[in-house]
Amino acid sequence: MKKVLVTGANGQLGQCIQKISEYYANLEFIFKDSKQLDITNAVEVDTLFTKKKFHFCVNCAAYTNVEQAEKTPDMAFKVNAEGAKNIALACNKYKTTLIHISTDYVFDGEKEEPYSVEDATNPINEYGKSKLQGELYIQEILKKHLIIRTSWLYSEFGRNFYKTILDKAISEKILYVTDAQTGCPTNANHLAKHILETINENEMEYGVHHFTDGHAMTWYDFAKKILLDKQLTGKVELFRAIVCNTNIKRPRNSRLT
Repeated sequence: MKKVLVTGANGQLGQCIQKISEYYANLEFIFKDSKQLDITNAVEVDTLFTKKKFHFCVNCAAYTNVEQAEKTPDMAFKVNAEGAKNIALACNKYKTTLIHISTDYVFDGEKEEPYSVEDATNPINEYGKSKLQGELYIQEILKKHLIIRTSWLYSEFGRNFYKTILDKAISEKILYVTDAQTGCPTNANHLAKHILETINENEMEYGVHHFTDGHAMTWYDFAKKILLDKQLTGKVELFRAIVCNTNIKRPRNSRLT
């Protein structure tokens, strides 16, 4: 039976993996949240790997607060870069295959077409820079790795745009949402299934891959779709925001292919 470590288990993707883990009887899962495993502590990571001898590690642990990362980049780099490095070192030492989750924010968003894995990276904010550094550490340290870049994750778990729109639709009559960025909203449940199917089939192509649900839209379009799907369009008025309520640079085009 293959042993699979899932870090960041209480995050959005980690919870989606937990939800479907029971359907993979040939996989033994060990779920660790940030309190149970601090990936920024190299000794703690190595100790866990020594005891368990994992076949796979799915690293869902990440610092994802884009706004806060700009204010405290050291914390973002500690988790997203140094933490990823510690995981990669342990995976290399104990011959564990690493599946690491990365982001569309490694790109600057200036390209008109969707980004492919061959496109040059050029992050424009601290979150994107920290995630790219994590990718580079993994590529340098470990051969058996799969880096999955995804975008605009949402689900029934955690904090995400989907849940925010639904919450606001309950308490507010008018919503303003930006259309300044375009990307591919991705259901974290779909990504979770993709990851476990990849492990289950044991036919892994190492390197960098992109995974999204493939339907490009703006945040405004996504909000409109959410309201329509939940039959809330008649109860809430949706308008395009004239001014974006953040000074943080974000990729104008986040589409991945």
